[in-house]
This record gives sequence, structure tokens and C-alpha cells, in this order.
Amino acid sequence: MDEVVNGARAVARRPSSSLDGTVSRVWLAGALAIFLLILAGVAFRVAAAKFSWTIGEPVKLPIPLREIPTQIDGWVGTDRPIRAVTDEYLRANYADDYVSRLYVHAAAMLSANVYVVYCSSRPAGIIGHQPLVCYPAHGWVHEQTAESEFVCNSGRRIQCEIHQFLDRQTYQQEVVLSFYVVNGRTTVREKDFSSILGRRPNLSGDYARYIAQVQISASCALPESSERSVKAAARSLVDTLLMYLPDSDGRVAAADPNANP
Repeated sequence: MDEVVNGARAVARRPSSSLDGTVSRVWLAGALAIFLLILAGVAFRVAAAKFSWTIGEPVKLPIPLREIPTQIDGWVGTDRPIRAVTDEYLRANYADDYVSRLYVHAAAMLSANVYVVYCSSRPAGIIGHQPLVCYPAHGWVHEQTAESEFVCNSGRRIQCEIHQFLDRQTYQQEVVLSFYVVNGRTTVREKDFSSILGRRPNLSGDYARYIAQVQISASCALPESSERSVKAAARSLVDTLLMYLPDSDGRVAAADPNANP
């Protein structure tokens, strides 16, 4: 009987020894994982600092967007200054160049705000900065979004999105026509440039590798009137706007004196 009891005690002691070894291995694995995380964090900070230094200078277009004509097909534009804090944020995070302008067509009694931002050095920075995010963040209520298209004066068809927002305090309706230009090709979908390849920084400084966002907006009591304004402005203005962005061959038409829209 004593032998059986002693044998049982020996068997009972074995799991304890095995458990101690398992706990030690788990502790060492956890400590190693934490150490590797710390090293990864340090490496990321060093790489981020080097990356920031590498792309510190914005990529410049052959002709700045501010040179877009202020008089186009009966529309007369005046610059709309953006707040200093917003300007600083744009340039620090993704904008290499942009233009914000109010265009008025007096004869047709139409007006529209035009905003074009060009992102080349850090093209991925524009991801998420879209009407469906930015307008609600500033207090507007999103009412609806629909895919649409317009035909430029040149006959070119461009797919776009039409967004409607409401200011609950003033009951003002804002209609926003928006689309992107990715390396010279128009699109309405972020997924066309949000892949890993699309997120790469433009370390070569190639101005023909870029993402641009075009927004044309108008406010009035009736959304139908606002939509009429933004589509009329798009038909007349977009041909000229695109002349200042590189096309799919990397050519900037506005820099060619013999080019036509």
C-alpha cells in the first residue's frame, strides 16, 4: 500500500514541474513579444521621421492651380480664402496645391463654389477626405447621395456623385458634385486609389502620379436649383480645370500653348 501511495505522490508531482516549465516559457515569450513591439515602435518612428524629411517639399505642377482662369464661358470667378488653420492642415497632410473659388454666371443667375485639390507627394492623405465625411463633421446633415454624370462643353462625359446636405439651423440646402482624378483618369470611387500600391508615397516627385479631388457646390432653398447650378458650372468649367492637371500620358494641356480643351 505504501508503494502505491508513494507512486501516486510521484505522479502528482510531475504535472507541477511541467506546469512550472510551461509558465516560464509563456513568460519568456511574452517578454520577447513586448521587446519586439518596442523595437518596432522605435523603427517606425525613425522611418516616419526619415519619410517626412524625404517628402518635405511639395510636388509642383508645371502651372499652379491658382492660374486657372477666373473668366470661363461666361462664368467669373473670385478666390475664396481658406482659413489659415485649414490651409496649414491641408498642406501639412496631403495637399501639394489647391484652389478655392466662387464662380458666378450673372446672365444665367447661377453661382457655384469650385474646389480642386492636387495630392502627389502623399497621395494617400486624401483618403477619407470626402463630402460624406467632411460635411457631417462640420454640422451638415447628409440627406442623400446619387451617382450621376455630366457632359462637358467638349462632349466629354464624366461620372460624378451628387450629395445633398442640410443645415438644420438655417435650413439651407447644400448640393455637392464631386469626383476624383487619378493619374489623369476620372473616378468616383476611393477604392480605385486606396490599395497598398495607391498609398505609396511619391518619392520620385513625378507630378503625373497624383490624386486630385474636384468639388463643385451650391446652396439655395431648393436642392433642384442647387443641382442645376453645380451641373451647369461643371459643364462649363471642368474642361478648363482638367487642363491644369496631368492627363493619363502625363501631359499638362495648360502648359502647351497649342492645346485645346
